Amino acid sequence: FPVKGFADLDHARSWAAGFVRWYNQDHRHSGIRYVSPAQRHDGEDQAILAARHELYTRARALNPARWSGTTRDWTPVGAVTLNPERDCIVQTHARASNIQPLAA
Repeated sequence: FPVKGFADLDHARSWAAGFVRWYNQDHRHSGIRYVSPAQRHDGEDQAILAARHELYTRARALNPARWSGTTRDWTPVGAVTLNPERDCIVQTHARASNIQPLAA
């Protein structure tokens, strides 16, 4: 965040839009095997991770002494959440309140 804050609301909105674009388009997230959320959402992660696995497999075959164990796990990750520790709380509350889940 800017150290001195934002000059006005438009500046704050512009900064936030740029941050969200970077976070979703450019930033590679470790929790989803170093692909961007946009790549995962678009289904591009499958091919990217398969290519990485192939590259690591070939590199290990060419120079096995460099590797002390197996290569990095590049299998696609299943479902992810931002706050997995809160999922059970949300589900319990939704059942207790008889709240219907939103349609996707």
